Amino acid sequence: MPATAYPDYPFTPKRFEVRPGIGMSFLDEGPRDGEVVLMLHGNPSWSYYWRKLVAGLADPATGKAYRCIVPDHVGMGLSDRPGDDAYAYTLQSRIDDVETLLQHLGVDGPVTLAVHDWGGMIGFGWALPRRERVRRLVVLNTAAFPLPPAKPMPWQLSLGRDSKLGGFMIRAFNLFARGATRLGVEERMPADVRRAFEAPYNGWRQAISTLRFMQDIPLGEGDRAWAPVAESARVLHEYADRPAFIGWGLRDFVFDRHFLEGFTAALPQAEVHAFEDANHYVLEDKAQVLVPMIRDFLDRHPL
Repeated sequence: MPATAYPDYPFTPKRFEVRPGIGMSFLDEGPRDGEVVLMLHGNPSWSYYWRKLVAGLADPATGKAYRCIVPDHVGMGLSDRPGDDAYAYTLQSRIDDVETLLQHLGVDGPVTLAVHDWGGMIGFGWALPRRERVRRLVVLNTAAFPLPPAKPMPWQLSLGRDSKLGGFMIRAFNLFARGATRLGVEERMPADVRRAFEAPYNGWRQAISTLRFMQDIPLGEGDRAWAPVAESARVLHEYADRPAFIGWGLRDFVFDRHFLEGFTAALPQAEVHAFEDANHYVLEDKAQVLVPMIRDFLDRHPL
């Protein structure tokens, strides 16, 4: 399905070989010399999630234009679907891929890190050895630390992480992406938007990464993703000296108030906008409010 067939996604994605034989799709919108906003999506979305923010930041007609770099993680969106024999679907692989993309684009200076869902663990993991480059934060329903002690593991995630039957259903019936488009919003998605979120994961091969992300959720020190997430948690407070914007859907049953409190405790000076009537896909429920808010935040805190 061509990118132009997705509603509100008028962009022409670019591609490059992020690893030998593995193509990554990404958006690079806005002026080459603009302040870079690196937007990282989670599971089971893709760069489509950020489309309205890209449109609101990259077009000079909207005001100061920003350079928006938005990858589709390997196995997600319009990127390739390698098998497990060709790609390790781990948090560290995602972190490495982000750096490879930025090197490919020649981006080695300051960035604004915008993250959602797994994008938080990927983005803050990427930033661990290069925290000085992260000059501003935009944090939307995500994590940069392990599951808070007071937060039970949602059974919907355990279904994919720990159950073979659940894993089969996710890959065979696109269960996770289809569930997210229905349970992850407060305002019902239009049918064409729902299809755009779900379409990249229709089919056994297509859905591989939605399951692998769930299986990589770190719950203890023996899990592969634990080390970078634990280290991100340890240093999160170091970002308190730079501008941070937090936009949060309070109806999210995964990234709920426990996660929001983790960020506000570490970033006490952050500008916080929490919505009682928004869910996990907070940019879907609140785009009309959040996009101008985020633009105003960036404009008020130039690099």
